[in-house]
Amino acid sequence: MQITVRAGDTSWYYSQLFQVPLILIETSNPDINVASLTIGQSLEIPGFIINEYNVQPGDSYWSIASRYQLPIDSIEILNPNVNPQNLQPGQTLLIPVKIQDLLVNDIDQYTYEKFIQDLILLQQVYPFIQQRYIGNSVLGKDIIELQIGAGSKQVHMNGSFHANEWITTPVLMKFINEYVLALTNGTAIRGLPMLPFYQQTQLSIVPMVNPDGVDLVVLGADAAGEFRESVLEINNQNTDFSDWKANIRGVDLNNQYPALWDVEAERKPTSPQPRDFPGYAPLTEPEAIAIAELTRDRDFSRINALHTQGEVIFWGFEGLEPPESLTIVTEFERVSGYIPIQYVDSYAGYKDWFIQEYRRPGFTLELGQGTNPLPISQFDEIYEETLGILIANLYL
Repeated sequence: MQITVRAGDTSWYYSQLFQVPLILIETSNPDINVASLTIGQSLEIPGFIINEYNVQPGDSYWSIASRYQLPIDSIEILNPNVNPQNLQPGQTLLIPVKIQDLLVNDIDQYTYEKFIQDLILLQQVYPFIQQRYIGNSVLGKDIIELQIGAGSKQVHMNGSFHANEWITTPVLMKFINEYVLALTNGTAIRGLPMLPFYQQTQLSIVPMVNPDGVDLVVLGADAAGEFRESVLEINNQNTDFSDWKANIRGVDLNNQYPALWDVEAERKPTSPQPRDFPGYAPLTEPEAIAIAELTRDRDFSRINALHTQGEVIFWGFEGLEPPESLTIVTEFERVSGYIPIQYVDSYAGYKDWFIQEYRRPGFTLELGQGTNPLPISQFDEIYEETLGILIANLYL
């Protein structure tokens, strides 16, 4: 919600008036010195939308404020040219409305388009969600990183490395929504207040690493554009792409990293496939490159890659993981019920490369049980199991 600064107003006053933590106003306005506001400046207040209200006979600012449980001044701020002593029936007023429900609701068949629509809506209401474009898919779709938090500890999460594991994207999007909703409303999640975590941790989240592949699985061959004939050929002319894990060129993005890539390449397919083809060399695919470059540019204390399925957590690589990884994965197990597995005979994944290069904790979270793509009917159960891990990343 955008307001215009008046004479004598301060960011602290706005924080008290709208009951929004000051730090959220500060981070919603990164280009403004909120400690020294000037008259006429536009300022974003997170957690609100603006509704129109038609004045009824007998209305006053007091009666309208009482009806909506608002301070009178919050109405005055949005209607600077209205004389409150001379309200006329039918006159339109702007009313601030605090969002108290989730905005991310349509999670079935979660395409790239749905992801972008939800992202636009979330950023309109919660402008402290910062967005960064980190690269493009083969078909030119933006690969987007979201940053939430004002702390020095940086933690990364990502979803939909694998196309038919697209349910991981709405898991992350619902978590983002629940987190920012709790921040602006001063509520807790699982008994934990969120604001201290916001102040100490900056979350980096790439909700959809493989947008081309996700759209192929959900929408079919027509979503492949110029690669339509190619993906049909790779898929043996089968129009059902539910088994497709790769990107649109048939490269498995989680087999693309230079962490024993040669070992993996020797035993995996040698040409593009719906799954498991590691490419002709490490880091050839733009989606995998984007995540690698993001990781090199930042100082992540740990990373979490969300996959499906198995309800397990892979957390080691060749003995290079630090001792703290065990402490973290033990907490992950406690809050989720997922089983930690230290080593597995599989290499060249993003988690493997991160541990190898940075000697910091990296985790592959295998959400849910069954056959990919997991049915959306499992979403609520998967989300509740995963939520504990996502929150733990804030406080550990």
